[in-house]
Amino acid sequence: MERKVKESIGMCDRSSPLRNTMELTAQQLSQYNGTDPSKPIYVAVKGRVYDVTSGKSFYGPGGPYAMFAGKDASRALAKMSKNDEDISPSLDGLSDKEIGVLNDWENKFQAKYPVVARLLN
Repeated sequence: MERKVKESIGMCDRSSPLRNTMELTAQQLSQYNGTDPSKPIYVAVKGRVYDVTSGKSFYGPGGPYAMFAGKDASRALAKMSKNDEDISPSLDGLSDKEIGVLNDWENKFQAKYPVVARLLN
């Protein structure tokens, strides 16, 4: 992804507090999908992992957004899609409008849920 695009969506901010945050791989993130009641529920958006356990009725099993639990939902959120093929960290080919939608979602997550980790590529 070009640096300009990354900057426009906030992915190149070196002053980010995430530098000292735990790091997870996609495989590790998948363990926090809500199926194990002893673990929190995590959803990643633009490389930031949020603890959405307080929204268990939305992201837990049977919830309307359960398909995002334990995954990076960036592309799906940008496209307003719940299709499995859209649940991906890839932002390639998204329109400016979709990037705007994703930024709105990111703002909602930041306001509502704590960031607990950074997702490794």
